[in-house]
Amino acid sequence: MANEMRGEVDAEIDGKTYTLCLTLGALAELEASLQSSDLNGLAERFEGGRVSARDLIAIVGAGLRGGGNAVSDVELANMSINGGARGAATIAVKLLAAAFGEQ
Repeated sequence: MANEMRGEVDAEIDGKTYTLCLTLGALAELEASLQSSDLNGLAERFEGGRVSARDLIAIVGAGLRGGGNAVSDVELANMSINGGARGAATIAVKLLAAAFGEQ
């Protein structure tokens, strides 16, 4: 079960509930995979609300690994997320809000 005070988010993926978290390591991974120079650049990238499927996989994947789950982006891309693309976007928004202190 997710601990919101630690920035954790629960999500149903492939019929299983996972706890996700954008730890500092996960954020660094996300910066690298999305070629962002820093956290501000990462935040600016998503402020406009325009994200690609690749962005969603990167965010949710980093959150999975930050939460201690050994799931690669390739594996995630082949998994079913509850709610489809909209569900993935919801997970990403919750993760980013939790990581940057917005409730």
